[in-house]
Amino acid sequence: MISGLAKMSPEQLLQAADDALLKSREAEVEKLEVLLAWGDAFSGDPQDEPNAVPVRYGGPRLITLGGEGTPQMSDLALVEIAVARRESVFTTRRRTADAFDLRHRLPLVWAGLQELRCETWVGTKVAAMSRKLTLTQVALVDVAVAEALDESPARILEIAEAKIIEADPVAHQERIKANRARKGVWCSRPKTGESVEGETAGVGSVFARIDEADLEAHREFIEELAQALAAHAGPPAEGEEPPSMDHWRAEAFAMLADPAAVLAFLRGETDQPVDEPTDESDQPAEAPAPEATAEPATSPTAGPSATVVVHVAQDPDTGALGPVARVEGLGPRLLSQVRDLLRRHAEVTVTPVIDLHTGLRTPHRRQDPHRAPHPGRRVPPRHRPLHQDRPSTRPRPHDAVWQARPTRADRGSQRHPTAATSPPGQDPRRLHGSPARTRPLDLAYTPRPAPPRHHQWHHVDHPR
Repeated sequence: MISGLAKMSPEQLLQAADDALLKSREAEVEKLEVLLAWGDAFSGDPQDEPNAVPVRYGGPRLITLGGEGTPQMSDLALVEIAVARRESVFTTRRRTADAFDLRHRLPLVWAGLQELRCETWVGTKVAAMSRKLTLTQVALVDVAVAEALDESPARILEIAEAKIIEADPVAHQERIKANRARKGVWCSRPKTGESVEGETAGVGSVFARIDEADLEAHREFIEELAQALAAHAGPPAEGEEPPSMDHWRAEAFAMLADPAAVLAFLRGETDQPVDEPTDESDQPAEAPAPEATAEPATSPTAGPSATVVVHVAQDPDTGALGPVARVEGLGPRLLSQVRDLLRRHAEVTVTPVIDLHTGLRTPHRRQDPHRAPHPGRRVPPRHRPLHQDRPSTRPRPHDAVWQARPTRADRGSQRHPTAATSPPGQDPRRLHGSPARTRPLDLAYTPRPAPPRHHQWHHVDHPR
């Protein structure tokens, strides 16, 4: 325990926080090293020892904990080290397997963990994810993950996932096939007492396990139908809050039980609110015919449309595309999965990759007007894709990757992402009339606008 924290200055407290983080990482690495030393001490065959109890009578035997290329150790030795670690034998078994995989299958990642470049649990997670790969296949994962250890944990695991799929696409296709064979839809049933103790009175839950492409299509239709229901609904009563979009999504999902009602609503053939039951006793005997037909609701079935941003890798020697693509919002996917995402669409438009230096989707020409910066502060239509596809992550104080990026003077004001690079000492917001105010390269390399709280973090000043 650190003594005298109350007397430390803000700078000393920040340094203490950094030191505590590094010490915790060092302690976790030391735990793995102890497990490795214990495994090495019991790596010999216990049946070769004098007076060894045969395995058939409960004697010790060698077992393999990690993946291909990792050593074996005695199974009964795990019990003793588990007691010393004050955890279950199963947990110790998994941690030992992770340690063996890191040392023998992921040496570059293991070296990065020993250098305290990232949290230890990230490395053990990568080891567990890649355990079924061969030694040749796991080398691809080792190199890619080791280069990204300074990234955030989510980014590291995403890279590991993509490389594992790329290393063995056949096995991943088998996983997809097995998962699709276990599809189903399950509805909850109330248990005794839940209607008065919990939050299940009058409502139920539905859990669906369906194909990924079908899920995206269902989600999109529910969202569009919910927006149509919200636009078609009347104003709320005085003093009441309008229903949230979650409410309208639930109403849209409930309408799917009656496809005829969905079609009637989309065609504008009913004005009955969807969340109010129809009571015939409250209706007049003969309702007068309306003078004009109600405007039809916005139809989400006018034609399926989708925008899928896909990042693919091309072999420089053969020109063939790699087996894995990264889909924005979904993560790494096989190219066959990308095709499945668009199987419901009759027309598919393929747009070339944006050149981050020119902002062009097509090979640029010397006199192409799209290369010229835009004189206004608002993002023009031709630059808008770059503005939308720029990185969504924001720099962190200890992120070495962001520290290695170009400085603010090189890529424009970070607080004003559409501002151009200004001369030293000149505020880019005062460059009225400058012909180079909004440049494609600034839009590409500048992260998304940070909320006000992030601006406060960047400009915080502690008292000395």
